[in-house]
Amino acid sequence: MKLTLKSPETAMLAVCTLLLLIALLGPSISQPANYHQFADQHTWFGIPFAMDVLTNLPFAVWGIIGLLRLRELPRHRLDASQRGTAKLFFAGLVLTAICSGWYHWEPRDAGLAVDRLGMVVAFAGLLGLAAASRISARCGTALALVVVVLGPMSVATWALTANVLPWAVLQFGGMAVVLCLARLPRLAGALPVQWGSVILIYAAAKLLEQGDHHVYQLLGYTLSGHSLKHLVASMAAWPVLSALHACTEPAGVMQPAASRIG
Repeated sequence: MKLTLKSPETAMLAVCTLLLLIALLGPSISQPANYHQFADQHTWFGIPFAMDVLTNLPFAVWGIIGLLRLRELPRHRLDASQRGTAKLFFAGLVLTAICSGWYHWEPRDAGLAVDRLGMVVAFAGLLGLAAASRISARCGTALALVVVVLGPMSVATWALTANVLPWAVLQFGGMAVVLCLARLPRLAGALPVQWGSVILIYAAAKLLEQGDHHVYQLLGYTLSGHSLKHLVASMAAWPVLSALHACTEPAGVMQPAASRIG
């Protein structure tokens, strides 16, 4: 059977190919030598780096809530691609809580690799869901599978060669893709996720991560930027959960969006 790509699918294929070429052919970038030197190093009740460990719990909470909400949602409300990618996203949040907690218990490269593998699952679900709601079901499924396959490869590349570029391309290139998808009209029957909100939450989390020590000082050494990053990043689940909640409303939300942004 001949496979025919629609224009938006062709554009997505071109973007993914470009990002892959950048990851493969771009300059090698090393991770900062002090990457594991987080601001808050307090131990509570025998838990090292306690706040950075414990602030991962919201990822698990949101992930479990999302999985339960999906289970309660009638089958006819979502197509298989959206349901599958949403489930992958929420399961990825639970994995992120476990893997990131593991890493922050003893911050070192081996644990960071585990942390990133957990994040790959959440990224795959999020990117797939965005593509499924703005381009097509098969595009969403394909994009999620691509990230599930190439994400661990980017982590392995960093672990073996110290080149963090492929991982950076996955993160920032992926969010750039979501930003572009947010400008496309929502497909009929698609979840009304406010993708602009997801991007803003991600950007705020990255800023807090970069300002780890500075935020810790500003807050009187009570809460670090990295700990706040976990709390803020976990809120990326909220726009997806809100969209799922809208699907349960009597009037339904399965109409094309009037706005081209969101």
